[in-house]
Amino acid sequence: MAAGLGSLAVLATLLVPLRSALAISTDALVLIVPVVLGVAVGGFVAGAVTVVAGFLVYDFFFIPPYGTLQVSSGQDWVALAVYAVVMLLVAQIVDALDVTRTEARHGREVMRQMAAVSESLVADEPVETLLRSIVATARTVFGVSGAALLQLREGRLVVVASSGEPLSPEDLARLDPASGRPVRVGPDVLDEGGLRAVALSSSGRAVAMLALRGRPQTSTEREVLTAFANDAAVALERARLREEALRAQLLEEADRFRHGLMGAVSHDLRTPLATIKVASSTLLGRGASLAAPDAEELHRLIDVEADRLTRMVTNLLDLSRLEAGVLTLHHESMTADQLVDDALAAVRTSLARQRVVVEVEPDVPTLAVDPGLMNQVLVNLLDNASRHGPPTGTVTVTVARRGPEVVLSVDDEGPGVPEDQREAVFNRFTQFDTGGRSGLGLTIARTFVEAHGGRVWCEAAPGGGARFSLTLRLARGV
Repeated sequence: MAAGLGSLAVLATLLVPLRSALAISTDALVLIVPVVLGVAVGGFVAGAVTVVAGFLVYDFFFIPPYGTLQVSSGQDWVALAVYAVVMLLVAQIVDALDVTRTEARHGREVMRQMAAVSESLVADEPVETLLRSIVATARTVFGVSGAALLQLREGRLVVVASSGEPLSPEDLARLDPASGRPVRVGPDVLDEGGLRAVALSSSGRAVAMLALRGRPQTSTEREVLTAFANDAAVALERARLREEALRAQLLEEADRFRHGLMGAVSHDLRTPLATIKVASSTLLGRGASLAAPDAEELHRLIDVEADRLTRMVTNLLDLSRLEAGVLTLHHESMTADQLVDDALAAVRTSLARQRVVVEVEPDVPTLAVDPGLMNQVLVNLLDNASRHGPPTGTVTVTVARRGPEVVLSVDDEGPGVPEDQREAVFNRFTQFDTGGRSGLGLTIARTFVEAHGGRVWCEAAPGGGARFSLTLRLARGV
């Protein structure tokens, strides 16, 4: 309003000295400008006030006799009437154009926000993120002071996401079906508390309720709200179905893991348990009649297989802790000779009848490893070589530097591993019908090596049999 009246005063001041040289109609045309400015800045009411003020200014300063509101001729009355009518029409037209521009801007914003909601239909957003996005978008698009999304939990409506002014306890009590009061739901229903509740339904199923404080007012906004509610419901239903599918997939994977674990563990446990059982039963039943060397051999078997079971349980515990993220590697500096000697000491009884050859190149630097885990890796490889090589064969351990890393290899003289199975032997729970290598030992070895940032692989040994190799990290500064 101030813009219209101010511009009217300025133009009138400029036109008064020129009124004798200008036609009355020219003055009227110039005085249209304040009306347009008033409507553009302050709306139709400000424009109407400017029209009234312009009428008085036009009569007082530009209709003879000047300086009075008196009109001396019928022609001047017509000029004043035409001015008033034209100015009111101009005010209405300018106001309508301004409203149209505002609605167009709002429409573009609504379309942009609706496009963002539609994108969530194909995006794999978590449900919590989607809930926050829905209320934030609703508040922005519809210009409300607060938006909240409610879902039914155990028979009660619970706010799962909100933006802006939160719902009061009275609002929740009024909306909650447990209150026993009927709730009118729809985009065109505004209750006495200024809340508008809109149901979000998908496939005939209520997904949630969207509560807005105030607005929308126009039929167009209510139609947009209905479309928004439909899109939001579809997005929520899709996110729910995606989570259910993921949960089912995880349960299926856990079940498969459980069955595979039972199969692999039973496979690895069967041989040592059977050996222990036979040896202990023989000692109990025939211990008095057994020769000393035979009794000693049975005791040795029990000791070897008990150590193997202990290592297996330790491996499984460390593997589960590593995969759960609760096992931290503690790197220490140690020589390759020390690493190999510690592993050989752990399996000395199971390798008692086999010849062990250790070849460590003299230029191998100090290593950075977790002694406990890397010891288990080497013990597993040595135990694997012992079980698959001939009883009186040779197990060869070589350590050599290859560029920026150290490669440790364990060779046996067994039947080897077919080329098409050399990767599969490291896979968890792999079983081979041909009686080949399987179980958890090699899987655990790969897992622990990769936790160190290294790699492990299988290939044919130069003299026949299998070679299992792994890379080791160098200590810092080496």
